[in-house]
Amino acid sequence: MKTSFTPPLAALTASAALALAGCSVGPDYHRPAALPAQTIAAAYTTGESNGVVWKIAEPAAAFPRGAWWRIFSDRELNRLETLAATNNQDIVAAVARLQQARDVLAGARSEFYPQVAAGGTPGGDFSRQRTSANQPQAGLPAGASHVYNTYTAPVYLGWEVDLWGRVRRLSEAAHARYVASADDLESGKLDVAAEVAADYFSLQSLNDEYALIANTIETYRRSLELTENRRRGGVVSDLDVAQAATQLHSAEAQLPDIELRREQTRHALAILCGRSPIDFTVSTNQPEIATVPDIPPGVPAELLEHRPDVAAAERRMAAANADVGVAKAAFFPAVKINGAAGVQSISAGTLFDWPSRFWSVGPTLELPLFTGGFNTANLNRTRAAYDEVVAGYRQTVLGAIGDVEDSLAAQRWLADEWGAENQAVVAASHALDIANNRYRAGLVTYLDVATAQTAALVQEQAAVQLQGARLTACVNLIKALGGGWDVTSQQAMAGRNSPGPVQR
Repeated sequence: MKTSFTPPLAALTASAALALAGCSVGPDYHRPAALPAQTIAAAYTTGESNGVVWKIAEPAAAFPRGAWWRIFSDRELNRLETLAATNNQDIVAAVARLQQARDVLAGARSEFYPQVAAGGTPGGDFSRQRTSANQPQAGLPAGASHVYNTYTAPVYLGWEVDLWGRVRRLSEAAHARYVASADDLESGKLDVAAEVAADYFSLQSLNDEYALIANTIETYRRSLELTENRRRGGVVSDLDVAQAATQLHSAEAQLPDIELRREQTRHALAILCGRSPIDFTVSTNQPEIATVPDIPPGVPAELLEHRPDVAAAERRMAAANADVGVAKAAFFPAVKINGAAGVQSISAGTLFDWPSRFWSVGPTLELPLFTGGFNTANLNRTRAAYDEVVAGYRQTVLGAIGDVEDSLAAQRWLADEWGAENQAVVAASHALDIANNRYRAGLVTYLDVATAQTAALVQEQAAVQLQGARLTACVNLIKALGGGWDVTSQQAMAGRNSPGPVQR
């Protein structure tokens, strides 16, 4: 239950003075620690040689990430990334959500200003009424009734004096959520760009694997012809022919599976780029293995701070904190200034004459005497919501640290695996040459050749797949760090006081 009354007009001056003093109830926002200090490692476990130290994050997602995919120097990838940035429907939806958040912020800020409305139709209010003959007049029945018209052209004014900061907290919350929406948009762009790059490299890896199997099939077909010729000459048995045919058909059976995965990956790329999968094509140029730039000391910790998902989670904490202030302001009196002005007459002809004018203005005080526990429950709810958002923020930071650790580990161990795999390919190729020479000399059966061919194919397939894994690992590391890094972005991070695309 709220009790309202209008205090003397003299109280208006005092109320305005208090409003100018501007106290806001509820907690002021202070960013909590991303993680308890004891849970933060002294350095990246896979990058101690770089001297990279973890530290408490200070999110700043507004700094530019740039076209990080250009480090791969692949024109087809650049084309696909441009298509996705322009046409991806998830990004379009995120832009629309950002516009909604901007409009919500504008609506919240509008409460700082008086609300003025004109009453009635464009011609004003009109009413025809009859009074009661028995209505009181000087303590006695009026004795007669009257029928008359009333013409009114009013303008109404209302303004809440923000004594306890309710409107300010509403604006803080709306602004924080607006910035979080902007960060969500950046996060969506980063996710789409990384997915496009990963799918593109997967497609290129599948293309390489398909070409490898196709070439191997031709080799196996020649081997089968050679074996059949030797069988007709009585040099080898039917078993050698059967083994050669088995190996050929086994390789042929791999092509449809690779083709299916190629089509599925191409379709995924088409959808990411906002195109129909039916006629979408991707160039089959062969990319080189990209080398991820060396990570300067301290940069990953800095880059984590402009990961958009971390920044969005932090801004939602600020919004939840402001919600607590809004809920707490409900316990205090609300002061509103209401006014009306206009002209009124019983005749349309005299409506706009000077004597027809009227006005009124005065403050109204609303006291929340009894609400059945609603305000208390709402305050407790907002506090619990804030605790939930804090936990979500810390979980996001933990996930970000894990992403970086996983990506750095992949960089390190895939590089070692790549070196070993290259040696294995060379060794398998050498073993195959020896087996072929011995078979032609009649020293071994075709089983030795088939075994060597299978081993060589397995190693070459592993090398092709490992090439795609290394490129994908490059993409994952860049995504884990919130985008690319270069001298420009580091300078931008150094100038934290510079305004970004979204004012924070």
